[in-house]
Amino acid sequence: MSHMHSGIAAAALTALLALAPPSAAQDAASLKKEMIGQWELATTERSKTCVVTLKGDTTPQGLKLELEPGCAKALPFTKDITAWNIRGLDIVRLQDAAGQPVIDFTEVESGIFEGLRSGEGVYILQNLAAARSLAKSMDQMIGDWSMVRGNGRPVCGLTLTNTEASGDNFQVFLKPKCDPVVAAFAPTEWRLERGQMILMSKSGETWQFEADDNAQWRKVPDTADPLIMLRGQ
Repeated sequence: MSHMHSGIAAAALTALLALAPPSAAQDAASLKKEMIGQWELATTERSKTCVVTLKGDTTPQGLKLELEPGCAKALPFTKDITAWNIRGLDIVRLQDAAGQPVIDFTEVESGIFEGLRSGEGVYILQNLAAARSLAKSMDQMIGDWSMVRGNGRPVCGLTLTNTEASGDNFQVFLKPKCDPVVAAFAPTEWRLERGQMILMSKSGETWQFEADDNAQWRKVPDTADPLIMLRGQ
């Protein structure tokens, strides 16, 4: 009986292998299509940014692209970039005139690519519209908030700033006279991540809030006596 099974497995494997090359080509082609458009190339904390327009027209070296004028000043390595290409199944390569990679990107989550330049660090390539809307939502978050219980009783006042702390995080300040629960948590940093507002303490503990609407964010997972962040009270 086992012989019979291995025969089926072998046949299945052969069928799979026969399918592999076209689907691989398909991946590269669909990735190419997905990449055509405007992208923001930036340092991880987005302190230096540059807009790259990837085009579908081919050149002898690869595919055409345009870098906005400020790129070379913001990110000096971009002055060597003359074309782009898809390498293998999933590598988006920004290359120089000789066709050599200046930086290779791979997708880390939908629409967000990461690339490493040795000695310099990690750079992010993300869809320009998405990058801009994140920046806009970040700007809308900055300022005074109050944390209240579900019954509306205020427990603490906080100020979210756009002052860089560590990594992708920004500083948050508690106002005096906070509820012991919040005072004990003592958040020092915040960030927006996948639509959640995340508060972090020095010890690395995190509280996550999800938007009920723009002005009101509720701590998740929900509890019987929820904590809610309200805008500028």
